Amino acid sequence: MRLASFVPVIVIGVCVAASCSDDDSGAVTPPTPVDTTTIRPTGTGALCEAGKARDYPCSHIDLVSRLRKDEIAAEEGLVNDIWGWHDRFTRTEWALVGHSGGTSFVNLKDPEFPVYVGILPLTAGATKSTWRDIKVYRDHAFIVADGAGAHGMQIFDLTELRSVTEPPVTFAATATYDRIHSAHNIVINEETGFAYSVGGNGGGDTCGGGLHMIDIRVPTDPQFEGCFADTNTGIQGTGYTHDAMCIVYRGPDTEHRGREVCFGSNETGLSIADVTDKQEPFALASVSYPAAAYSHQGWIDDAHEYFYMNDEFDEFASQGATRTLVWDVQDLDDPIIVKEFLSDTQATDHNLYVVGDLMYQSNYRVGLRILDISDRESPSEIAFFDTEPNGGDVAGTNGSWSNYPFFVSGLIAVTSMDEGVFFVRRTGGS
Repeated sequence: MRLASFVPVIVIGVCVAASCSDDDSGAVTPPTPVDTTTIRPTGTGALCEAGKARDYPCSHIDLVSRLRKDEIAAEEGLVNDIWGWHDRFTRTEWALVGHSGGTSFVNLKDPEFPVYVGILPLTAGATKSTWRDIKVYRDHAFIVADGAGAHGMQIFDLTELRSVTEPPVTFAATATYDRIHSAHNIVINEETGFAYSVGGNGGGDTCGGGLHMIDIRVPTDPQFEGCFADTNTGIQGTGYTHDAMCIVYRGPDTEHRGREVCFGSNETGLSIADVTDKQEPFALASVSYPAAAYSHQGWIDDAHEYFYMNDEFDEFASQGATRTLVWDVQDLDDPIIVKEFLSDTQATDHNLYVVGDLMYQSNYRVGLRILDISDRESPSEIAFFDTEPNGGDVAGTNGSWSNYPFFVSGLIAVTSMDEGVFFVRRTGGS
């Protein structure tokens, strides 16, 4: 358990946005450790002292800064997804903040005084949506929206941000992929250069709501490569995938080592598929679990042995503790639940990410929760920051939507649907 300074560990087989090497070969540059124990926040920041950082309940997480919705042009609608980009040329970190009307870009060169630089609005003719999702590959952002009509997948060359001298700027998409219309999520395996649109609807090649596979190795010229949907999963039996994580598998199951594998959170359970051959992908396993309500999203550990999943609606059904499902996936053909971690809260869980021995959960009404998973089958909460102090510790779908814990600086970006975007840092505060 580490409580003083944060040293990110990069997920093996997944080149996350903050860690890709200059040659994009899949090799990663180890981050430089950052000692944050002597930093006192200024501006809108505050140390976590006596259980509060300003008005926000906290433990071992300091508030570095915050931007309200109106400060990132998101005053109409909700703030939703977030991702990050590390500009290797300028060594600047950027937050890519999704909201109902588009994607806002925030310069984090000085994270205590973040600068809103501009917005990429939703595609012309599309409609505003509660759901937007963003990923990054080779200095380009890939953006989809759910229930937004003919939105497609926007592609934006992030290097345009370097030249902005008089913010804010309204940007235009560099390219738009129109073989999908609306989609719930976009998944990217940066090691192989393939994107996977999931939860497709409203027109185009929906692939039954499953994996719509796209070659993005030339980012501005994406090419459709195929579909995969496991009809043993999904509420409608179409193989609908709500979210997924796709990796080059390097785990203990030697039969599948070196293959490209996708772990899908498919409403009714976990789907594992081999998508190495995009023309002939195939299911490895599909399995549900006790009291499944809505299999929402998950992330795998570095060794590709354990997959951590959240179920978005089980807290509504049980009125019980926030539950995180721990899957043993050491045999990809036979994943098993080895732990149902129940937290001390009752809030609905949403997005989670794993970095080394830490898991970062955005759990709606109780905000960001950080869990120690050094014992893979026995998570324990070690820090939290509540972005919505008046939300109450109950099931509900308002509060913190997502977080981005992959910045090499140790900064963590956290979105709150009504409160905007927070930038926080795990330290030794109380």
